[in-house]
Parts: sequence; structure tokens; C-alpha cells
Amino acid sequence: MVKMKILVTGANGLLGNAIFRLFGDTHEIVGTGRGDRRPGVLPNIPYFSCDLESEESVSDLMNEVAPDVIIHGAAMTQVDQCELNPEDCHRANVTATKNLISNCKSSVRFVFLSTDFVFDGTEPLYKETDVPNPVSVYGKSKLDAEVLVANSGLSYATLRTMLVYGYAPELSRTNIVLWVKSSLEAGKTITVVDDQFRTPTLVDNLAEACLLAANSKACGVFHISSETYLSMFDFANQVADLWGLDKGLIKRIDTPSLGQPAKRPPATGFSVEKAKADLGFVPVSVADGLAMLKSRMELA
Repeated sequence: MVKMKILVTGANGLLGNAIFRLFGDTHEIVGTGRGDRRPGVLPNIPYFSCDLESEESVSDLMNEVAPDVIIHGAAMTQVDQCELNPEDCHRANVTATKNLISNCKSSVRFVFLSTDFVFDGTEPLYKETDVPNPVSVYGKSKLDAEVLVANSGLSYATLRTMLVYGYAPELSRTNIVLWVKSSLEAGKTITVVDDQFRTPTLVDNLAEACLLAANSKACGVFHISSETYLSMFDFANQVADLWGLDKGLIKRIDTPSLGQPAKRPPATGFSVEKAKADLGFVPVSVADGLAMLKSRMELA
């Protein structure tokens, strides 16, 4: 494996932390994010604050770092906030991607993180050849950014993923597993939708896929997730089972009852056969992923 200089955007988030933990000693990895370094960015990782929505700021960053690979994970992902603030969403997800691409040397390998929300959720399990049809501002913004990446002339891999879960210290945002666990431990009753179906993704597995894509010459779109297809309600129950928590506190609800601003695709889930064949990706099941997460949290 050739040692590469890898720039990770969205470094303060869950994926950034997983990449730093797993590969920070094997590659020259640099992190960038909006604002100051947070605890998820390990001390051995160089960090640069950068506003990716500013072309000047991105130009300065790229001249300073001169990466071989960019793993672009930074995004505005709060689906309802994107729906209510479409201009902010476009700047964060499309303009930022455009700025990175336009300041790349032609030799840079570009790994872009996208989402199952580019689909409308009517025909699971989705393959890369299925036609996107986003039903939200967020999904449309990520699809627009995918098109920019595909037309950039760079060597690229777009990794679509979904329902990423994991643990990192002092995260600014939670994820479904940590939310379910902490709520039930506090004795709170929670409502979880039983009419949305996904193939959840352990963040460590996604980080492994990012490195496989960085090392590969294969170009195009790749679906990255587990192969465990289940409802959000059933996923929450598996979390409760693993930690020995009261499943009676988990109440079913359907999506329309939530009255959320943004529409969600009801049933996505991925076929990951292409990623397995072309990248060597090995998906981690939900049962194994939750067990791995539990072990990691007990050691933290």
C-alpha cells in the first residue's frame, strides 16, 4: 500500500474520527473543518480550519496541504434544516464541492461521500445503476454535487452510504444508536418510525471503504452499507437488546405522524455487490457492527 497524503473534510465529525483512528498511522492524513479542532481529531493529525464555501479559503488550504487524495465528507446533512434553508444547503453541499474540485491538481483522487437520499425510496434495494429521484432539498443537493464530481475530470469515487452510526468523543451531533441507548438508559419513552427501511452502516466500515476507494483506480459510484435490511423501529430494538435496555420504552410511529418539513424516502437499502467486487469492500452486519461499537465504547 502506497503511503498517501489524504485531506479529510468534515474532520470534526464521526467519519473523520474513524479515519484518523484506523489509518492515521499508515497514511499522512490531514483534517479540515469549520472552526476549531474538536476532540474527535486525534492529536497526531494536522488540522486546518477552512470555510469550504469560500473559494479563497479553499485555495489557501489546497496550496498549503497539496493532497494526493481528498475524502470529502463535510456536508449539511440535517434533512429538515436543509428543507427550511435551501440556500444554506446548496452552499454547504454544492458550492463547497465545486470549490474543492476547482482547486484540485489533476492528479488528485477525489472520494466523495453521498447518500441514499438521492433515491425516492420506492424500489429497494438500490443498485448504482438505478436512476436517482430525490424527494428532498438535501437529496437534490447531494445529487447535484455528485454530478459535479462525475464531470470534474478527476479520478473519483462517489460513495453513497446511509444511516451511519458509531461513537467519537464529544460529537456535536448524535446518531440513532447513541440516541436510543442514552434515552433508554435515562428511562425516557421514545418514538421510532416503523415504515422507513434502511441498511445501516457502521462508521468504521465506511472509513474502511473510504481508504479502499482512495487506494483504488476504479471510478464511479459505489454503494456502501451493511447488508442488513430492517426498519428503524427494529434497529432501535436491536440496540436495546444488546445493551439490555427496556424495549417497552420504544413506541412505534409512522412517518406522516411526525409532520417533518422534509420528505424521507420510505425504503432504500443498498446492494453492495459492486463495491465488494471493484473495491474489495467487506460489509459489516448490523449485529456485528453493534457488538463492535459496544466493545469500543466500553474501552473509551
